[in-house]
Amino acid sequence: MLLKLGFRCNWSQLLHGPYFRKKCMGHPNIEGYCKPLKKFSERKAFWRGNVPGLLLYMPYTAIQFTVLHKLKTFASGSSKAEDHLQLSQYWSYLSGGVAGCAATVGSYPFDLLRTILASQGEPKVYPNMRSACIDTIQKRGFKGLYAGLSPTLVEIIPYAGLQFGSYDTFKRWMILWNKYRNPDFNPAMTAESVSSFQLFLCGLFAGTFSKSVCHPLDVVKKRLQVEGLQRHPKYGARIEKSAYKGMYHALKEILIREGFTGLYKGIIPSLIKSAPAGAVTFLAYEHISDFLELIMT
Repeated sequence: MLLKLGFRCNWSQLLHGPYFRKKCMGHPNIEGYCKPLKKFSERKAFWRGNVPGLLLYMPYTAIQFTVLHKLKTFASGSSKAEDHLQLSQYWSYLSGGVAGCAATVGSYPFDLLRTILASQGEPKVYPNMRSACIDTIQKRGFKGLYAGLSPTLVEIIPYAGLQFGSYDTFKRWMILWNKYRNPDFNPAMTAESVSSFQLFLCGLFAGTFSKSVCHPLDVVKKRLQVEGLQRHPKYGARIEKSAYKGMYHALKEILIREGFTGLYKGIIPSLIKSAPAGAVTFLAYEHISDFLELIMT
């Protein structure tokens, strides 16, 4: 998370202090950022903002998969995974987008607080999540907890849609591949025919594909989230609250000042995180769903 934020929000703007100007700007890669982080705040810096991150992912994942399952059950008339595979691919993309949208609205304040805690630097302006939340509400109002929500929703609908839709597509391809390799394969499309490793690969490819397409909107979201963020003076001038007038203005400014590549800052650490995370999440969901279906029937 910290590495992604450093790339996306452009450490050259966020961290103008002499230490980071000397150490970071000469290393435009992950290893270059990791070395000064180790020296500056040691290994615990890599887990900055981890608590709100966990509080974000637990409700986010729960809401997302619950809504997704309900939508597919409604459309197919069955709660079984093999019946869900019979649905149109378009329904997979649509239900994924709706589920992602619902999960984002329900857990967004934790995403904002995670970003604030991860980008405040050392010494900390906010010692914990509670102080960051109170200060944000006092200065921005309750709606401040939803700063950057618009680009997030614009991002999450195609992102979640592509992630879940492509996952189902890759899963169908795996079934066809198994059928091709084994002539005696059951012609019916069944989820049980796909191994755990194949499910992991499907999640990995789905996470990589969806994140690669939607990463620019995530960059815009992070820029809006850290606008006006308080930091220790040693980090230099902050990104003023009036720097961006909205999502489209932020997109325009990034393209003008940083070029097209500015929209893909942090793509490598983002993929390193999102691809395996998506793979593990889908694999766990498949096995837990099978287990719950087994004990409830």
